[in-house]
Amino acid sequence: MTIKDLTNLLQGKELYVEEPDRTIESGYAGDLLSFVMGRAPSGCAWFTVMTNINICAVAVLADIAVIVVCEGCEVDENVIAKARQQGINIISTELDIFGAIKKIDAG
Repeated sequence: MTIKDLTNLLQGKELYVEEPDRTIESGYAGDLLSFVMGRAPSGCAWFTVMTNINICAVAVLADIAVIVVCEGCEVDENVIAKARQQGINIISTELDIFGAIKKIDAG
């Protein structure tokens, strides 16, 4: 599945997507940044409700394919600017984390 496919499936919104055709290898759900840094597999879609600028640093360190901000959480323009600067793909969805993952499994 590509980032573009995932965005469509989740009826999501592209906040910044540099690589819409990047393949997503797996997924990871979590909000404790130290866990995500150490446990999220490279090339995954990271499902979170975190919206602070530190998500960008974690995404770079863990080679996250796309950050999926769930539950309609608002992402500050400074975070989007940082994502642009670092080439981090980030989308949002109104679905909660469980609902988003369930939709992928059913999709």
